This record gives sequence, C-alpha cells and structure tokens, in this order.
Amino acid sequence: MDQIVGLPQWAFWAAMGVTLASGVIKGAVGFAMPIVMISLFSTFLPPEYALAGLILPVLSTNIHQTLRDGPRPALEAGLGLWRFIVATVVFIFVSAPFAEDIPHVAFLLLLGVPLTAYALLQLSGRHLTIRPERANIAQWGLGAAAGLYGGVSGIWGPPLILYLLAMDYPKAMNMRMQGVVFLIGAVSLLCAHLGTGLMTGDRLLFSAVLIVPAFFGMLLGYRLQDSLDQQRFRWWTQVLLVLTGVNLIRQALM
Repeated sequence: MDQIVGLPQWAFWAAMGVTLASGVIKGAVGFAMPIVMISLFSTFLPPEYALAGLILPVLSTNIHQTLRDGPRPALEAGLGLWRFIVATVVFIFVSAPFAEDIPHVAFLLLLGVPLTAYALLQLSGRHLTIRPERANIAQWGLGAAAGLYGGVSGIWGPPLILYLLAMDYPKAMNMRMQGVVFLIGAVSLLCAHLGTGLMTGDRLLFSAVLIVPAFFGMLLGYRLQDSLDQQRFRWWTQVLLVLTGVNLIRQALM
C-alpha cells in the first residue's frame, strides 16, 4: 500500500480532515485543538504519530491566536498569567520523559471527571468563581496540573479554561490569554520531545504538513467566534468542556 510520511494514504488524509475540524473549533472558542486531535488520532494512528502530529499545528495556530490583536495586548495577557505559565512549562518538562510509562487511564479519569462536573455545574447556572485574593494560588496549582498533563498527553488546556471561566474574563482577553499560555506550552512541548526523539523523521514531517489544514480551519472558526457575544461565547465554552471531559472519561474506560 502506498504511504505518505510513513502512514497509509487513508490514515494521512483522515488526519488532515481531523486537523481541519479541530482548527475550526479552536478558531471559534480558542482551545480544544490538541484534545480533538489526540482523541481522534488515537483511534487510527500509532501513538507516536498521534502525539507528534498535533505539536506543530498547535504551535503555529497559537502563534496566530496570540498575536491576532497585536503584540502589546499579548504581552499584557501574558504578564497577567505569568505564574500559570511558569508552572505549566516546568511541569511539562518534568512529565514529558514519562510519556510512555505513566498509566494514561488514571490521568484521563483524574482530568475528565472533575472537568465534566465543573462544566455541568457552570451550565446549570451555578457559577463557581475564584476570589481575587486566591487568584495567584489558583494559577500555581492549575498551572502545575496543566504541565503534568501536557507533558504526557499533549493536552494542557482544560485547567487554563477552568481558571479563565472562574475569573470571568471578557471574550477578547480570554482568547488572548489562551493563546499566550498555549503558545508557551506548545514551544515547551516541542522542545521536550525534540529531546526525547519523538519529533524526528517522518513524524516531524507529518506534523509540519498538518499546519496547512489547521490554519484553514482556524480562519473559518474566527468567523464563528466574531459572531458570538460574551454570553454565547461562555456557553459554548462550557458545552465544549463537557464534551471534552466526557470524551476523556470514554477514552479511559475503553
């Protein structure tokens, strides 16, 4: 069977389609690209291709998301989350070497169950908030959780989304803060797995090719995002968190 970058042709083109769809979702709400990609990739790609494939598309789209409103707003957003960023980067490097050793079932359940419960509470109208005096502690703790998950699975977004929803940031600031943290996390993940040898050869090329559908999808998603007001943006974010949590639990149980 003919292959493209070390994969059967059908698997390569299926990965292109998954990446396009995940780009649309990311453009609309700012996150979930790596979650969608790793969840679906894992059903038809080898594990090393599934993780490698998402790294460069996630990195490149986060560059665009971060700088969409210009460098100064991006810098301000980053300074507001520096504790979260430091904790995420440190723990990505701590956990990345154990990506093939840590039982993923435990990690998926520990993330999926509380994530689903939180999002369902939000959708029910019970808004959980973080008091301003506890924001710094929350950033350190949720940043560490994001890094631990990110290093072994490529997923570090849910803890950040929980924090941003609890702080109730406006839509534009929410998107910028997501972009900054996800960009720095993506750079860290790339560097970590350049060191582990994951991002080499056909896997590196595969990841690079997926940048193209990721960008096309993201541009389509931006059109959806610009049409959402703050309330609808928050609602769709919560719905997507529920779906994300349920999918993580499904993966763990299967």
